[in-house]
Amino acid sequence: MSSLKELKERVWETNMELTRRNLVIYTFGNASAIDRERGVFAIKPSGIPYEMLSPDNMVVVDLDNNIVEGDYNPSSDTRTHMVLYRHFSPIGGIVHTHSPYATAWAQAQRPIPCLGTTHADHLPGEIPCTEVMNDEQIRRDYEEETGNQIIRCFKNLSPEEIEMVLVASHGPFTWGATPEKAVYNSVMLEELAKMATLTVSINPSIQPLKEALLEKHYTRKHGKNATYGQKK
Repeated sequence: MSSLKELKERVWETNMELTRRNLVIYTFGNASAIDRERGVFAIKPSGIPYEMLSPDNMVVVDLDNNIVEGDYNPSSDTRTHMVLYRHFSPIGGIVHTHSPYATAWAQAQRPIPCLGTTHADHLPGEIPCTEVMNDEQIRRDYEEETGNQIIRCFKNLSPEEIEMVLVASHGPFTWGATPEKAVYNSVMLEELAKMATLTVSINPSIQPLKEALLEKHYTRKHGKNATYGQKK
């Protein structure tokens, strides 16, 4: 079991990676990581610029949204992270950004279709987009309802196969078995969103990648019969 100090250092480094990958600006976005044994997660504090962050600034909260350790208010998206950790038990880290291409698709309230093999190398289909939140949901706990919207969107989807989502009118969330994988997925989501934007602008009538090609590319990198990479 890692110490809370180590958890906070890891989350700080994860948030720093978001700036290095040009996925966040100023105070936008956040990353978190969970310690499943303790039932707590660390997350970026609210409203503090990335260049002013340190490991000591990270805030540790439990899965009931109680602050366990930290001198600052946690990210305003903390309850969204809390909902995802509760419902997606295999995940170890979550990232939320407002990266421009992925956010543009979220604002357009459109899932990102699989248009080519680059997309198929990472996902077995489109990148889903949640429904638009209704007024009653907005008036309730908005951040918790954001998490609930994602959970509903994944009613018939696997969060282990599709580790990313667009929240309609808002922006992207990604996750992974580790916080580092969540950052990787955030980078890939932005690239896939950019490619899809360019593709649709060149050929507005383009159709999704044919199923046989999608399956070929996805299964050669994922699953028990994957052939990509080196074998020990």
